[in-house]
Amino acid sequence: MLKLAKYLKRSAGFIVVIIALLFLQAYCDLSLPSYTSDIINVGIQQGGIEDAVPNQIRDKSLKQLFLFMTKEEQQTVQEQYQQNDDGIWKLKDISKEERDELNSIFEKPMAMVLALSEDSDTTKGIKEQMQLPEGVGILDAMMQMPQEQLQKMQEQMREQMDQMPDMMLEQSSIVYVKAEYQAQDVNMDQIQTHYIKTSGIKMVAMALVIMLASVSVTFLSCRVAASFARDVREDVYKKVVSFSNAEFNKFSTASLITRSTNDVQQIQMVMSMIFRIVLYAPILGIGGFMKVLNTNTSMAWIIGVAVGAILLVVLVLFAVAMPKFKMLQTLIDRMNLVTREILTGLSVIRAFSTEKHEVERFEEANKRLTKTNLFVNRCMTFMMPTMMLIMNLITLLIVYTGAHSIDDGMMQVGDMMAFIQYTMQIIMSFLMITMMSIMIPRASVSGARISEVLETPLTIHDPEKEKMENETKESSVEFRNVSFAYPGATENVLTDLNFVAKHGETTAIIGSTGSGKSTLVNLIPRFFDVTKGQVLVNGVDVRDMKQHELRDKLGYVPQKGVLFSGTIDSNLRYGCENASKETIEKAAQIAQATEFINAKTEGFDSPISQGGTNVSGGQKQRLSIARAITKNPEIYIFDDSFSALDYKTDVVLRQALKKETKDAVTIIVAQRISTILHAEQILVLDDGHIVGKGTHDELMKDCEVYRQIAMSQLSEKELGMRKEAEDHE
Repeated sequence: MLKLAKYLKRSAGFIVVIIALLFLQAYCDLSLPSYTSDIINVGIQQGGIEDAVPNQIRDKSLKQLFLFMTKEEQQTVQEQYQQNDDGIWKLKDISKEERDELNSIFEKPMAMVLALSEDSDTTKGIKEQMQLPEGVGILDAMMQMPQEQLQKMQEQMREQMDQMPDMMLEQSSIVYVKAEYQAQDVNMDQIQTHYIKTSGIKMVAMALVIMLASVSVTFLSCRVAASFARDVREDVYKKVVSFSNAEFNKFSTASLITRSTNDVQQIQMVMSMIFRIVLYAPILGIGGFMKVLNTNTSMAWIIGVAVGAILLVVLVLFAVAMPKFKMLQTLIDRMNLVTREILTGLSVIRAFSTEKHEVERFEEANKRLTKTNLFVNRCMTFMMPTMMLIMNLITLLIVYTGAHSIDDGMMQVGDMMAFIQYTMQIIMSFLMITMMSIMIPRASVSGARISEVLETPLTIHDPEKEKMENETKESSVEFRNVSFAYPGATENVLTDLNFVAKHGETTAIIGSTGSGKSTLVNLIPRFFDVTKGQVLVNGVDVRDMKQHELRDKLGYVPQKGVLFSGTIDSNLRYGCENASKETIEKAAQIAQATEFINAKTEGFDSPISQGGTNVSGGQKQRLSIARAITKNPEIYIFDDSFSALDYKTDVVLRQALKKETKDAVTIIVAQRISTILHAEQILVLDDGHIVGKGTHDELMKDCEVYRQIAMSQLSEKELGMRKEAEDHE
């Protein structure tokens, strides 16, 4: 599938935008658990107090805190606060880095002051040790202590604080700030409400950003995938159209249809999901893992357990389901082949009463495809509940482990909630990659099948330098020492053919079935290239002419008349879109098609169904002949194109055609002697060799093979009578 990545170049701008949106979405997704944690920890448990930095503090309280700060720390604090007339120190407008620095300065002093202010057994013991009178606080006494004694006491308390967990220090400082605000009659409910509302608004804004980013990514991904599929389909179509018959023999029609439809659709579906999932999953997973490390590293091992369990499920699933995925496209090919054969040959199936056999054949192909699809879908169905079970078990493990950490004061409830959400995001990213890893191999098979078509070397190429033909030279087709064998065959179909089809003359080719008549005329438009020798059109080797230029000179009527869905008019204009109405009507008249066309209600605007199934075989042949006449080419090639016509229509058509093609080269492949009686040159083919060349009369005398063919169709009397009748007409 990587070979097809070049088709994404046109959408490079959209891809850059998609990646930017994915990073924005991931940033918002990864921020939401932090806000949830903050609402629980700060908004609910801490009453809206974010850290140990008070927005305002009393002078008395600040002096108590200074007892446990160094001179440098005291100076830093005083620089960030400004005292008003009421003796209240107000926090200045500071940066986040400055606030973090203040927080680290305040935490331990606040915890110490809080501990010494409480009426506990510890503080009572300290008072007794210090022999303080009733009503005198420890902090008041410390402010009156000599400097040396104070420093000694501070060092002892700092050692005790260093042994406390960071979480307990943080919570103690928060309690201190809340007590300080209450002492100043600050409305704590308002602080708490404001914090929760602000956090909630931010979460709603991020959710809206996530929604808009997700919708935009989906829209752009589908656009990129659709453009990718369009370009691939276009190139596949162009490649298939450029195939010669040799390349067509490598692929069945059903397979080519599947490759340009179902296979491209598979890649398009995966491509649209790659941008939404494959690119997003690593961003979310790596981001979630980094957030987890910042939240609480003591439970990071749980993520390893989760990822290991998921990988185990994926490996088992791959081992079981992957071979079936590779079979699916082949089975779809087979299904299309059988369906196409049955629908194409429906009349034959009914005529031979083999409906039951064909139904069984279809059911077998259908059953194999259904069975494989069911197996794959069951594997997918098994995967989702297993993944959900792993996710739920991991959640229980986090709650169980986190509860002990909360009980020990090592973690807050909000941190545990955030850890659960981050872990789920990491697991979901692995789950998304797992789902894609199951779909990508199937798309990879489709990509390989498409690449096989695109990379198939063409056996027929346009020349690098086209050879110009002599404009004064009359049209002609010449076979010079031509031999031909089909690709891979060991024996020639045609051997050492030499003849010239001249301007204004009719060259007819006749022979038994399998003698190589159709193969011979297929060499003129380069449906195949000769194995040996040269085919010259107007004196130039067809291999030295561009295919379009060569085929533009030809009016080709195939052995099996082919019409396209549309109208009679659109089919006749197929080789010459700008043909006038008079030209169309004249071509139809020459082809003896006017009578049945006029009999239709809509005339030339009458609809033609796909494959021309709503006209008879003879009508289809006449319309095919009229289409070639409308083009007014230099060279006419009729490959057994009169076989479905009755004798009278055949004679009238050929006489009218003779007048029309008097200035062109006409080559007719025929099975019936009556069709070629008056050809200026008749070639008799037998087993790929020309065994006779001349007019009808000459061949009747000199060519035994021709005489046998003629006598097998008509008696000598009938041959003479028909020739006289045609001469008379």
